[in-house]
Amino acid sequence: MHTLAALALAVFLSCTAVAHVVLPAYFRTLVPAWMPAPTIIVAVSAVAELAVAGLLFFPVTRGAGGWAAVVLLAVFQVSHLDAARHTRTAVRFLDTRPGVAARIVVNAAYLAWAGAVAIASC
Repeated sequence: MHTLAALALAVFLSCTAVAHVVLPAYFRTLVPAWMPAPTIIVAVSAVAELAVAGLLFFPVTRGAGGWAAVVLLAVFQVSHLDAARHTRTAVRFLDTRPGVAARIVVNAAYLAWAGAVAIASC
């Protein structure tokens, strides 16, 4: 079962990497205002997601890929936590209190998924 979970995570990360390329304007809105060069951050995160997905696809590198996914998703959590500071001025639903809460919970579930893959693959 852990092989299926790892491959599903690899496909998920591959799809989100493609989404970063296809919809960069949306992903730039997720980069906290205090971070420089959101366009570069979005591009680098897409490459990082593809690299991590690549590690997850192969049994020999799956454990490293699982832990790399944990780190990557933990870094992404910064964006969601930063959004929690700005809910009073929110225009989009995902930036309101319920939207940010949902983002944090969903990303925490992704973190748990990656952690489970990492632990099962070691």
